[in-house]
Amino acid sequence: MHYESGVGHIGGNLSALDILLCLYHKILQKDDAFILSKGHAAGALYIALWSVGVLSEADLVQFHREDTLLSGHPPVSGIPEVLFGTGSLGHGLSLAAGLALGKKLKGQPGRVFCMLSDGEWNEGSNWEALIFANQQNLDNLTIVVDLNGLQGFGTTREVADLGVLGEKLRTFGFNTEEINGHDPPAIIRALETQAAQPNAIVANTTKGNGISFMENRLEWHYLPLNEALYQQALQELTRL
Repeated sequence: MHYESGVGHIGGNLSALDILLCLYHKILQKDDAFILSKGHAAGALYIALWSVGVLSEADLVQFHREDTLLSGHPPVSGIPEVLFGTGSLGHGLSLAAGLALGKKLKGQPGRVFCMLSDGEWNEGSNWEALIFANQQNLDNLTIVVDLNGLQGFGTTREVADLGVLGEKLRTFGFNTEEINGHDPPAIIRALETQAAQPNAIVANTTKGNGISFMENRLEWHYLPLNEALYQQALQELTRL
């Protein structure tokens, strides 16, 4: 999809893909909701939706093209499973907390899941949402942080070092587990956990996971694939 449309953001899609596939195939039920706060990983979200039959091959071919539903960030409308247009980073958690509170006030079943990037924690709105979720005891809320260590202009430590994020989430009252974000059994086990308090998963991931020339490389936050690199990537994936 990214090669044929000539757009980037591949690295952050590959760090999130395993988590999204586990979420859609093993966790989400009809009463649950999911928000992709790191909207630049929309490609991985579309693949997860395609893999469970929500989107078609014909839909994927239109990724990032004129008049497509599958824009570079999740669209505002047109795909019922995509509840909000996201991509202006730092807002998904507040939306998710609002949905979770709404469910509790109305006595509705289901959980709310939200995936964030690690770079998003530069945004103050996320910390406000943590305070809100703890105050309201949103035990139906689970956040997943795609902790790949890189953001738009450098490593997360270079740009704004947050130290150990898991420790901070615990301080804000979240039941927090740290996992390998590319280990499906660990991902599923963590996502299944629902404590009597808001829940958080810090998923240690690799930007560009599975592609040697992309892994842990900042430039693959942005770069599109040329023909030679596309063929190399396919060969590497075939050998896995």
